[in-house]
Amino acid sequence: MTMKATPPPESFMREAIALSIENARAGGGPFAALVVKDSRVIGRGVNQVVAANDPTAHAEILAIRAACHELGSFQLTGCEIYATCEPCPMCLGAIYWARLARYYYANTRQDAAKIGFDDALIYNEVAAAPEARTVPGLRLLPQEAMEAFAEWARSEKKTQY
Repeated sequence: MTMKATPPPESFMREAIALSIENARAGGGPFAALVVKDSRVIGRGVNQVVAANDPTAHAEILAIRAACHELGSFQLTGCEIYATCEPCPMCLGAIYWARLARYYYANTRQDAAKIGFDDALIYNEVAAAPEARTVPGLRLLPQEAMEAFAEWARSEKKTQY
């Protein structure tokens, strides 16, 4: 019986890079991502922001969605993601929420800023108080909204995540 060799991380990154080049040539954003579990790609994504008219259609988000669908789970424990660029704040949050084991990236956010994809504003905004942000967050009806939290706390049907 022959054991199948585990592909090195670079092979998955090269596949992601090839997808990002193909997407850029087709007029999409120059970003792609793969989710891998047990040396098998279970989710792929390329930037579809303009094509889908969806500002959340980043490569990492789409790859995570595909992988979750493939596994039938909202958690990707034991999986890794290969992104052609350092994840933006939204994608980084999704990586944590999906419980990925690690992420690999090729280009940096500084590289992305040089070609017009600058996330510095968002990184800075996250640290500011909601009401002090350039898009201010204003709190309304917290006492009324607390009822949903109370329902969740009492529920025997909930799934922790």
